[in-house]
Amino acid sequence: MAIVNTHYLNLPGNYLFSEIAKRVQTHAAAHPDAKLIRLGIGDVTSPLPPSVIAALHRAVDEQATAEGFRGYGPEQGYPFLRETVAASCYHGLGIQPDEIFISDGAKCDIGNFQELFATDCRVAITDPVYPVYADSNVMAGRGGAMPPESPENGRFSGLIYLPCTAENAFVPSLPEKRPDLIYLCYPNNPTGTVLTKEELAQWVAYAREHECIIFFDAAYEAFIHTPDIPRSIYEIDGARDVAVEFRSYSKGAGFTGLRCGFAVVPKTVYGRPAAGKGGKSGSIALHGLWNRRQTTKYNGCPYIVQRAAEAVHSPEGQRETRVVIAEYMDNAGLIRRCFEDLGMSVAGGIDAPYVWVRIPRGMDSWTFFDLLLQRAGIVGTPGSGFGPSGRGYFRLTGFGGRENTREAVERLRRLSL
Repeated sequence: MAIVNTHYLNLPGNYLFSEIAKRVQTHAAAHPDAKLIRLGIGDVTSPLPPSVIAALHRAVDEQATAEGFRGYGPEQGYPFLRETVAASCYHGLGIQPDEIFISDGAKCDIGNFQELFATDCRVAITDPVYPVYADSNVMAGRGGAMPPESPENGRFSGLIYLPCTAENAFVPSLPEKRPDLIYLCYPNNPTGTVLTKEELAQWVAYAREHECIIFFDAAYEAFIHTPDIPRSIYEIDGARDVAVEFRSYSKGAGFTGLRCGFAVVPKTVYGRPAAGKGGKSGSIALHGLWNRRQTTKYNGCPYIVQRAAEAVHSPEGQRETRVVIAEYMDNAGLIRRCFEDLGMSVAGGIDAPYVWVRIPRGMDSWTFFDLLLQRAGIVGTPGSGFGPSGRGYFRLTGFGGRENTREAVERLRRLSL
């Protein structure tokens, strides 16, 4: 038999959301008549905006004609969408259309981008953290071992953890030990918190001084409402030399089933070869490496999906998505205020659709999950699934729909937590 990649064996037995699904299925089978309200996984519930639907129909009709048919497209994305993204999202920030790579989603890009780097690169992740950051590096061999005494989703010896808890206002401290790669997600998943320009500028300055590369996940930038909170890391001077940014149409425009996102890889971001050969000053542009990776392993996001994404940036698309985003944020606000009224400590729900709750003492995250599931029929996400600093916390989302969210809040109030 062929030998498997043993790094996979260092992962926890189940992906976080797979474990949640298993517990929910067990509960639903035992209580078939009970109504479950799902506020756990960050999936949207509102239909696609009308302008997006219209763009899809037009693109499908094009595919029915010899003149309009599209087969394989450019792996980097069609120029019409790359140009639209550059003008719509990065006007005045120096990002060029050919530095934008269209894909089937930010999760895939973030999981794949680490392939460009050596296995001995040191990786820093905020903690708690979206699981793909840690798990993809463990799969690649950078995670090291998890000590036997460490519970599921504990600390891997090869990763640098940057705790984000109420004690430090959910703002990670700069690493004492220099990493090669730094993962930042803001607005943050799962805590729903943000960084100010001044705070983000400290990370850019650190990366420039220590020659690190920042992977900046901006999948939730559309939910920012507080003035002067940066939507892109490229709003910070010098970031174009040290940062790659990832964005998604999934949450803001409802593309979780349609699948589209993009990575921004400036031509000024460099890595270095182990043997000392390469371009500028013995360094290698990541732009060329990512292009090579994508043209080898990816056949491009479908034409009809890219036309749909283009419609998101139209004036109509922007108006329509703002309405949906406002509804999701209203839901998050309802959840946040509910827990505040119950006397519990809460983060998020202001510039992100996630509400991060400190659970009552004496319970762990999975116990609280089971309590809400069994006594209130509410599905959330245990904080411990996002890393060791998530223990004692719980995540709920504003994506559940207005009526379901209102009902969930009433159920929570009746529990008297």
